[in-house]
Amino acid sequence: MEKPVLTHPNSAAESNLLETTSPNYPHVRMRRLRATPQLRSMVRETHVRKEQMIYPLFIVEGKGRKIPISSMPGIHQQSIDEALKEIEEVAKLGLTSIILFGIPETKDSQATAAWSEDGIIQKAIREIKKRFPHIVVVADTCLCEYMDHGHCGLVADGKILNDPSLTVLAKSAIAQAQAGADIIAPSDMMDGRIQAIRNGLDQAGYANTPIMAYSAKFASGMYGPFREAAESAPQFGDRNGYQMDPANAREAMREIALDIQEGADMIMVKPALPYLDLIKEARQLYKLPIAAYNVSGEYAMVKAAAEKGWLDERRVVTEVLTSITRAGADLIITYHAKDMAAWLDQ
Repeated sequence: MEKPVLTHPNSAAESNLLETTSPNYPHVRMRRLRATPQLRSMVRETHVRKEQMIYPLFIVEGKGRKIPISSMPGIHQQSIDEALKEIEEVAKLGLTSIILFGIPETKDSQATAAWSEDGIIQKAIREIKKRFPHIVVVADTCLCEYMDHGHCGLVADGKILNDPSLTVLAKSAIAQAQAGADIIAPSDMMDGRIQAIRNGLDQAGYANTPIMAYSAKFASGMYGPFREAAESAPQFGDRNGYQMDPANAREAMREIALDIQEGADMIMVKPALPYLDLIKEARQLYKLPIAAYNVSGEYAMVKAAAEKGWLDERRVVTEVLTSITRAGADLIITYHAKDMAAWLDQ
């Protein structure tokens, strides 16, 4: 068999480069399968699917309310009636799951709206399941949005109390399950909360309700826009005492292992992009489904740059969500879900 004819080199040095190339070349040419869009699509290793994306909604009291979130273009706080309209749009796009965050009309030191029957999220879940029974409703289970001090647990003498908070978290999870939530998602990072919630759900007759644990949730600077959206900024101190140190990878794996032991059905890494290495490590170590939260700051950065014309939004969002999937995430909570679902149809 004759050797392929190579372009004549322009110099002796270039000739030498060709002669000393890998012995696999020119028979092996990686570019062959990149030549056309059709070929690239055929051999693509990682695919973002509509079924894996979970779309967040921020629910407020009242009717006819749709309040733009300044730091998150396209995302709103909205009353239940307005949220139902958006969920109809979500369903038409082929998305199958949402996650709910509640902003109650009044907050107190016991997070009453988090667990009362007429709490904002409990009311929203009931209405959503009546109208869209096929939509998977994930209920974020935390206390920060319902506390007058903005922390994720009960407070006494300026300290966040771990063990007393577990009872309130379990009450909240039970109330959400009773309202019809399909998945409970504890995001508070209190020690032992998965066990407390699992025991509470089981005893209340919800043994089949799965838990998606925010297992490795870091004390990140990427949450700023969410604090505006959920009106949940701490009124004193910070959350470094219970959310994870961004420097700690081994500790993240311990947190995940503990949540699995306590009864988590799914685990989560939050945020996604700065912690792709930990998503990959968790994928290698654990067999459970892994979720990743493409958080508000990650969304806001892309949106801000796109608005200024500094990047191609569709291309970057596709790259971001693909990278999270490639790292090992089975599920992605993302504010880009509606846009990505529409692009997948094009």
